[in-house]
Amino acid sequence: MRIKLSLVTALLVATTAGAQEGTISFPAAVSFDTGDSWQYEGRKFRLFGVQACIRGTIYRAPDGTESDCGMQSVASLAALFSTGSIGCQPVGRAKDDASFVVCAAQIDSTTVDVGTALISSGAAFAAVFPAGTPVSAAYAVAERTAKDSGSGLWAGSFTHPVSMLLNEH
Repeated sequence: MRIKLSLVTALLVATTAGAQEGTISFPAAVSFDTGDSWQYEGRKFRLFGVQACIRGTIYRAPDGTESDCGMQSVASLAALFSTGSIGCQPVGRAKDDASFVVCAAQIDSTTVDVGTALISSGAAFAAVFPAGTPVSAAYAVAERTAKDSGSGLWAGSFTHPVSMLLNEH
């Protein structure tokens, strides 16, 4: 109960703070740092609740070909930015002063949540709190669905970034 209440309170505070700053629109030509963060006009932005594969870690495709797992995530985020207009709502600040954002992509006549799109396609993962609980239950479900269907990175093998960050690998 305490975790749920803390999470609801944190999301309410984050949503209120974000609403004060307003929606930020991004062009396709932002500078991508990772598969869940980018820089634009001197500011750093990070998708709230999303964890990309860590750059420098190995992804092994089903055919045995190896590549940088983090760069696979970067390519997916960049592709999403290039397919439509992206608008993000700030929801808080990270310890490194990056703005946590929740984003929507307008693709043709459809609006999609960027985090859900990345996670459900197997290009990124649901972030977790230090205790291991998901930041977003919806993102955790999207990750489980991608894993079960072998989508994206789940088709091959890699070290899950959350296990690395929690020192469980």
